Formats: sequence, structure tokens, C-alpha cells
Amino acid sequence: MRIERDTGAGTRLLLADVRVGDRAGRSLLVVHGRIAWTGDDADAPPADRVVDGGGALLTPAFVDAHVHATATGLALTGLDLHSSSSVAHALSSVRAHVATSPDGIVLGTGWDETGWPERRGLTRDDLDAVAGDRPVYLARVDVHSATVSTALLDRIPGIAGLPGFSADGQLRLDAHHAARKAAYGAVGTAQRRTAQQATRAAAAALGIGSLHEMAGPEVSSADDLRELLALAAAVPGPRVLGYWGELAERGGLDLVRELGLAGAGGDLFCDGALGSHTAALSTPYTDRPETSGALRFETASLVEHVRACTIAGIQAGFHVIGDAAVEQVLDAVGTVVAELGVAAVRACRHRLEHLEMPSAEVIDRMRDWHVVASVQPAFDAAWGGDAGMYAERLGRERALATNPLAELADGGVALALGSDAPVTPLDPWGGVHAAVDHRTPASGLRPFDAFDAATHGGWYAARAEHPTGPLAVGAPADLALWATEEGLSRVLADRGRPACQLLLVGGEPVSAPAGPADLTPRDDQ
Repeated sequence: MRIERDTGAGTRLLLADVRVGDRAGRSLLVVHGRIAWTGDDADAPPADRVVDGGGALLTPAFVDAHVHATATGLALTGLDLHSSSSVAHALSSVRAHVATSPDGIVLGTGWDETGWPERRGLTRDDLDAVAGDRPVYLARVDVHSATVSTALLDRIPGIAGLPGFSADGQLRLDAHHAARKAAYGAVGTAQRRTAQQATRAAAAALGIGSLHEMAGPEVSSADDLRELLALAAAVPGPRVLGYWGELAERGGLDLVRELGLAGAGGDLFCDGALGSHTAALSTPYTDRPETSGALRFETASLVEHVRACTIAGIQAGFHVIGDAAVEQVLDAVGTVVAELGVAAVRACRHRLEHLEMPSAEVIDRMRDWHVVASVQPAFDAAWGGDAGMYAERLGRERALATNPLAELADGGVALALGSDAPVTPLDPWGGVHAAVDHRTPASGLRPFDAFDAATHGGWYAARAEHPTGPLAVGAPADLALWATEEGLSRVLADRGRPACQLLLVGGEPVSAPAGPADLTPRDDQ
């Protein structure tokens, strides 16, 4: 594919002979980064540049509504333990990584002891044996717990006194947050930039035009977010919409205003994760009846956060996985509805991230208050059903009720699909298909609803949607051209995963893997 870039004023780019939805022989004109015209090929207006799509499928670009760019890039370029099948296998990977990367901290993610023959996770002694005096931080797959080496523990004063500390190096709760902050704080600027660009490049190759970056003081750092936004502004690639998860009473809105972020929330951790037994439940875990997880904030602090955000017209967001955390946040939102009125709250479209255990009452309140559900269908694909990790943690009945996507959609709650990468990989088609092929069949979305939630849903969640849709005249030209001549309904029905031939973000090509489309000036236009 030959691409002639021309970012001069007045550039008119025509996408010709494409299939839009299920209709072939269509054209679409882009002017100043927005869709200016759509219609039949025979009626196409003049253009400076033409993409001859050769009958390929054209869709809105995907939006991944929940990503951690630096951590994802570090997994892409470093130690990824998602495929580890045992303690021994994981340690073999760590040993090989240490041998090939002899300096600095060892960062890894993705290990999951569920199903390992040893029936246990990694320990501090395991890591010390293969890494010696190197600091090591290995996040469990849900990134709400981790195992660390002695050398890293020695760098964190007072960690032994924090909730969630264990002498075997398996850290949860506050001890884990302290270790993660120390671990990622050891990553230098050059390494962060390499990781961030690796994430954006991987996303572009997958047809993802926008990433919602869920940053926060317990996830990354303000500098990490600043550098990511600067990179996105300077280097063509997927858009980055930044969120900062810090309570208003702790100064969280200051950074939102300074950087012009999309919202104050995202991974504002109101609880933890099911895999780590830290998601806050209303009744105890089945496999650990001595605990129900933990809420991390007082309700009054959440009320203050929602109030401050609503008064400022800023979108708030909350990490809530367990049903007790969901209820706590919506109780806080309800208090602000009573104080400021439902219209003010609706205008902000506050977000619940990783919503997995909503009750019917929760769904009603979310619909009435225009609260967005940011969900990850790959969670159900990985851990749902009657025999997965959720069943182990929650028991079969509660597990099968998790992630009720159809109930949310039918109840009028807006959905946005994301990956939570690196927890699950960047995989937009996989996320769409997982939303349809739910492990609890009645909970799956209709195919077009799933695709809409993975594209238009992300724009809606960020309060930036075009009023008549992502392919309407006037909408931003964030578009993906796919290596298939099948219509969208057939791709969805066949669970297809076509390769992205061309990604446009704001009308500009940012990725063009080899393919039949050709971008050339054409004399007849």
C-alpha cells in the first residue's frame, strides 16, 4: 500500500468502493478530519486523494474504553505471564527474562494460579531463587495483587505494617498499591515512552482508533499520564482520552483541570478484584468464607467526589467489581441527585468501571441517572461460567449472574466495551464476540449491539459522540478498513476477526498493513 500524506488545508480524502455495513459500492468523503459526505460510488464528489477499498468492509474504528497504556506496553515488550501453565513454567519465564535483561527492575504481569497443578501462586522465595538480588514485581492477572521479591520489599519502608502484606511476598490491598507504585516508579522515561508507543502501535494494527487511559496515583503517576498525552499529541496513532482516578478531597480534580482530561475517575479503586478476594461483596466468598473483600473509602468521601465533579461538570468514574462496591457508589450518586437534581447528574454521565455484579435496582438507577457501564466481556470469557474462577470464588449461582450484559442493555444502560489491558489483551473483535457468546447464554448481547458498544459506546462514554452516529456526516473520521468483502452482519455471525488494512484517525492514515487497498491521487476525481 502506498500512502501519500498531505495534511494541508482543504485536503479531501475519498474512501471509494467500500462496503458499509452490508451495503457494497459505497463511498465516503473526509474533509478536515470529519465525514463530509456518504453515498453510492457513482455519485462520489471530487477528492485530492482516493482510497480504492476494493470492496473491503469499512466500519467505525474501535474504541477501547479501559486501558493502562504503559503497563500494557511493558507486557507487550517484556515479561508476559498470561500463558504460564504452572509455577514452574512461570519461573522459567522469569529466569529467561532475567538472563536477557540483566539490569533494572523485573516487571511482569498476567500469572493466574487458577488451574495450576501446584494449587498455589508465586512466592517471594520463588522469585529470590531465580532473580537473586534483583527487584521483581509480578502482578497477578487481575492486577489487584502481586508477588514481589525481597529486593523490592527492602525498597519500601513500612510496607510490612500495611494491610494486605504477607511475609511470603504475596501482596494485596494497601501493601500491593505501595509495591506497584514503587515498581512502576522505577521505570525510566525512555522505557515508558517505548512501552506507550508499543501499546498505541498494537492498538492501531487492531483497528482501535481511541484508547481511554485509566490513570491514577495507585496505577501509574501524573508524569506517566503527561508523557502519554504528549506522545499522543506528537506521534500519529490512536487518540488517548485521559482519566485520573483520585478523590476530589485529595486534590484529584486539579490534574483533571490542568490536563483537560476526559474525567475524574476510571480506576478510582472502590474495591479490588474477585481473583484476589478483594472485590467487596455483600456476602462472603464461597472459597474463603472468612472474607467478603473490602471497601476502600468511606461513603462520605465518595459523595464529596460525586458532588464536586457534578458541580464542575466533570465526569466521575469508579472501579467497582463487587456488588457491595456498586451499591456504595450508587448510594453516593443518589445523595448528590437529591442535593443537585437529576439533570445535573445526568449531564455528567458518571461511569462505573468493570461493572460485573449489578442488581435489578442498580440497573434501574443507572438508567435513570444516565450512568455508563464500562465493561470487559473478556472477563466472562476468561473466568465466567459454571466451572471457572468466578464459580470458585462466588459459587455457581452468583457466578452465572455476573456480567449481565443483555440485562443492562435491555434495561436502558449505556454500555462501552474495553479490555482493561494488560489484564486481558487488546482484542476488539474478541471482545465483541465474547459479549455475544456469553458463558451464561441469556446474558449475551445481540451482535450489532455488541459492535455498537465497542465503537459508538466508547464515544458516548466519553461524552464525545456525534448525535447521529459515528458514520454520519459531521462525525470524526475515525475509521477502519478490514481485509474482508463480507458485510458486517456476516462477519459478526461468523465470529470473524478480519485484519485491519487501514486505520484513519481524524481522517489521517495512522496504520496501513500490507493489503489490496491503494491510496493514490486519481485524475478522474
